[in-house]
Amino acid sequence: MLEQIEVFRHLLEGNPLLLFAYSVSTSQVVYVNEAYERLFAPRRRETATADLPWLLSCLPAEDQKYALACFAELANGELHDDLLLRMQAAPDAPLRWLCVRAYRAVASDGQVLLCGSAQDVTVEQEYTRNADKFMAKKNTTLEILSHDLAGPFNMLHQLAVYFREKTEDLHDPQLEKLVQVMQDTCRDSVNLIREFVDSEFVESSNVQLKRARVDLSASLQQVMDTYQQSERLVAKHFSFSSTPDHIYVELDNNKFLQVINNLLSNAIKFTREGGHIDVRLEQHPDHVLVTVADDGIGIPEKLQPVLFDRFTKARRPGLRGEKTTGLGMSIIQALVRLHDGTIWFESQENAGTTFYIKLPN
Repeated sequence: MLEQIEVFRHLLEGNPLLLFAYSVSTSQVVYVNEAYERLFAPRRRETATADLPWLLSCLPAEDQKYALACFAELANGELHDDLLLRMQAAPDAPLRWLCVRAYRAVASDGQVLLCGSAQDVTVEQEYTRNADKFMAKKNTTLEILSHDLAGPFNMLHQLAVYFREKTEDLHDPQLEKLVQVMQDTCRDSVNLIREFVDSEFVESSNVQLKRARVDLSASLQQVMDTYQQSERLVAKHFSFSSTPDHIYVELDNNKFLQVINNLLSNAIKFTREGGHIDVRLEQHPDHVLVTVADDGIGIPEKLQPVLFDRFTKARRPGLRGEKTTGLGMSIIQALVRLHDGTIWFESQENAGTTFYIKLPN
């Protein structure tokens, strides 16, 4: 019968995951399995400790700082989610993604260890990030189309009302019925478009967050690029700025971009043609700040205290008569809170509105 230690040795060495044990006390790698040599060829596992500076240098500067901070927290006994790190072994080498899972342990001789695994998840990450990219573009396009398509229907509805007023003296039942059908069709079409977009937002808010470390600047730039390309359709001007150029935050990218899309949708509804909508992202020492500002009609002072209420009394149609469910702002606030963030706003009638979202680093 095989001894237990031999069984464990086969399990460890045959595992496709890179398994490791690092002594915090001695700053030495005390164990790595054979997967180390497959993942970091042509490096040998005997040189794993000497390879640590090289491994760190393969990470982009942002990831180096992030990895060191996370491992320091783990060494102090703090729990941590999986670490997703980018790695590039040489300037001309392809970018890879590593998923590192680690935990703190204490050996029988008192040494503090970090034990865990590392895995190349490049294929999965590329798939996920492409899916996120197209999902964000889909949501942004839906918002733009909802405003673009609603405009003509609202105009036809207004024309139908005008036509009814001008022909009511004719007392023609058939004509009155046709005008009524025209009015009802336009109103129902606008409502259908808005309800479809709103249902997408409401449904997604009920799904559990799936956090990952995201370059929020790049994600927001992608969304704003789509809006900027559609300025002619919605008759608004869009701008975006980020300080610095790359800001990394742990969040559910799809959910957070839906928050931004919904804020932008509201800004479009209540900003006159030719108005400006500006999104800014700022890195602060202990938080990240996102602002969405417009120069629209603003929020009446009496409605401001109840804006985030569920089915709020602050709901009102947009400048083109766009329908609102009264759920949007309460869902936005709930999603921001799920990200451990806070949201607030400043507004003045006929001078515009600015929403602020503060997220932890």
